Amino acid sequence: MKRHRARLTLTVQYAVANADLPIPASLRRWARATLSRDAKITLRFVGEAEGRALNRRYRQRDRATNVLAFVYHDGHGTRGIDGDVVLCVPVMRREAEEQGKLLTAHSAHLVVHAMLHLQGYDHEHAGEAARMEAREVSILARLGFPNPYGAAAVTVRPRARRTTR
Repeated sequence: MKRHRARLTLTVQYAVANADLPIPASLRRWARATLSRDAKITLRFVGEAEGRALNRRYRQRDRATNVLAFVYHDGHGTRGIDGDVVLCVPVMRREAEEQGKLLTAHSAHLVVHAMLHLQGYDHEHAGEAARMEAREVSILARLGFPNPYGAAAVTVRPRARRTTR
């Protein structure tokens, strides 16, 4: 019996200059690599002000963060995953520079990270974090990227994910 390959409908929005940001084909490849179910995702690149406003509104934290994941449907039942991923470009650039990473590699990591959040992965507790990080490392290796949690990487801090609009 042939296994169903998860389908991805991806909309990419650039609310900031995108000259050095990943192209939609790369983003699609990275997002698809995480999928176990069909998904309809909007991925939006934003600036500091929008990133901060969203983080303040949905997580009550008055600062921009690198990535936010909003899941509207988790893919269980007959529907696929439905969600939004918001990437804050200035924060991503700062982190990539501080960690000595290429922006492309950091972007791939954050897309994979957010897509796993949309599928129920979390890192609130040590066991969950270890499971999620192992999955990220495995997916990124298949995509040709190094371990983002290597010696130079910063440990992921626990963060809440928003599950409703």
